[in-house]
Amino acid sequence: MIEGEFIMKIAVLTDSSAYLTKEQQEKYHIDVLPIPIIWNGNTYRDLIDIGYQEFYQKLAEEKDLPSTSQPSIGDLQKKIDEYVKEGYTDVIVITLSSGISSYYSSVVSVARDENRIKVHPFDSKITCAGEADFAMLAGRLIEAGADMDLIIHDLTDLQKTMDVRFMVDDLGHLKRTGRLSNAASFVGTLFKIKPILSMDVQNEGKISAIAKERQYKRAYKHIQNDFDNLTKVMPYKIKCTFFDSLDPKKKQEWLEDYSAKFPKYLFDTSIIGPVVGVHVGQGTMAMIWCRDLNDYFDKDGQPVEGMNSKEVVDNEE
Repeated sequence: MIEGEFIMKIAVLTDSSAYLTKEQQEKYHIDVLPIPIIWNGNTYRDLIDIGYQEFYQKLAEEKDLPSTSQPSIGDLQKKIDEYVKEGYTDVIVITLSSGISSYYSSVVSVARDENRIKVHPFDSKITCAGEADFAMLAGRLIEAGADMDLIIHDLTDLQKTMDVRFMVDDLGHLKRTGRLSNAASFVGTLFKIKPILSMDVQNEGKISAIAKERQYKRAYKHIQNDFDNLTKVMPYKIKCTFFDSLDPKKKQEWLEDYSAKFPKYLFDTSIIGPVVGVHVGQGTMAMIWCRDLNDYFDKDGQPVEGMNSKEVVDNEE
């Protein structure tokens, strides 16, 4: 090592709405702050004090419905203190969308006041599997020796390639919690109507209904046509994740159908856990797609410098 050379030590911190598995957290060295759920005067930490199946069972049985808060700023500050003690120079804080939570603005405020370590807030403009993709890409880039400029560049580039479609069984949860930006357009009954929802990942990160179909099968076909039309023109490989709010059978059906129809794409699965389930309810099916994270690395696992979403990189042997 050259005397006086500055060595960066970078941490990745996200929140529980990414629903990373324990294996993913350990593999990519990602720390997670739980998001609180408030229910009948009690506070539950997402997937710590209340489990996946337990939450949806309680949601079906309880008369009073839950709400959510943002991750504790005290917990965030405590985590930053730990990073400082461990000699980290930088931490990337990947948050759920600022379009549905105030957490990102809180992280920005903390970053502005912190002078012991550089805090880099990154607004994912999404949640669940999309947020997880950002965290895993950051973790992989750090492991490969990328600097902060390249990490932020690649996260920003990945965001340009990301899109989402989902269906809910009951739109009332999104309307109740104020997370549906165009709720006023759904006046009256939605009997037999299946709204198709998305998030404007490249803009404000808000949830809105972008189409309506009369039946589930027609809505499913609509989403699949959207996916086909939007991905077949892309000059890069596609990764897509299916995730559900306790409907594993339907998730498996989506996975098998898409895998057969789009054999060149990479497919994965995840969940809609408690804190996001508060807003969408049980029976929700969703899919998020983006550029394959492997595209950001060469065949030796090294970061590809300065690539962008308009470029094609052949990383195969």
